[in-house]
Amino acid sequence: MRQSTPHRRHELRRFLMSRRAGLSPAEAGLPAGGGARRTPGLRREEVAVLAGVGTTWYRWLEQGRDITVSPQVLDGVARVLRLTAVERRHLYVLAGLNPPLPESGEAPDSLCPGLRRLIDAWLPNPAHIMDAYWNTVAANASAARLLGLGPDGREPGGRPHNWLWHYFTDPAFRPRSAAREENARRVVAQFRASCTERPDAWRAGEVAELVDELRAASEEFAGLWEEGAVRPEGQLVNELEHPLAGRLAFESSPLRIPSRPDLTIVMHNPVPGSGTAERVARLVAADGRASSPVPSS
Repeated sequence: MRQSTPHRRHELRRFLMSRRAGLSPAEAGLPAGGGARRTPGLRREEVAVLAGVGTTWYRWLEQGRDITVSPQVLDGVARVLRLTAVERRHLYVLAGLNPPLPESGEAPDSLCPGLRRLIDAWLPNPAHIMDAYWNTVAANASAARLLGLGPDGREPGGRPHNWLWHYFTDPAFRPRSAAREENARRVVAQFRASCTERPDAWRAGEVAELVDELRAASEEFAGLWEEGAVRPEGQLVNELEHPLAGRLAFESSPLRIPSRPDLTIVMHNPVPGSGTAERVARLVAADGRASSPVPSS
């Protein structure tokens, strides 16, 4: 265990004791024993046996002693104590280990009505929601109008829309701009960081498939990907040559929601002084579906 402060050791002891006290032997799969128990919940010895660790080691863990702790044994303790994903991450932090990646309790293709209302409330400015691989899963009416998407974020014919793919293959995203080269470098570095948060996709080959296709389709992307840069997600200035509205420039800000770590909300705000706000307002005003928020289903 890493060196921890007295406060963290105290919190670790209190946390484990409270979780142990709140779990009955029957809930842990133990047979009901005769006679009264001196303490509520499971005993330390029972937790140790069920987790497959030594009784002394578990007692030291609960006392916050300076012992060696591995993710495997912590996962065993978390399993026995029936910790939630949030509680498991909390246990890792108290034990001095880097916590595992957060998990979403929702199905990958589910989207609560509140998230759709959030991006609809951003009208007339565009906003969209994307997954870790930058596939659009929802778009408000303004974003759908600008990109030719349906309200579900898909392209005509039901094809998924991927922002990285279109950034490097769609001529609309390739305006002649002095900032284009640096913006493209930042886009690639941020995409790599986003995918790193989902290591299962690397192992399954999902990221490799998209990257290989893009490397074949775009020399610009292929060169930037070889640089290997990684940057945390942050605000980008995206420029777009729209066939009807003309040159548009947006400050695109990614927002994360703890309850849905698999999704990112991106709010696009017109760059001040660029004339984008006026052009977008005229464009969406001519389209009835983008003039007011879309009702949630």
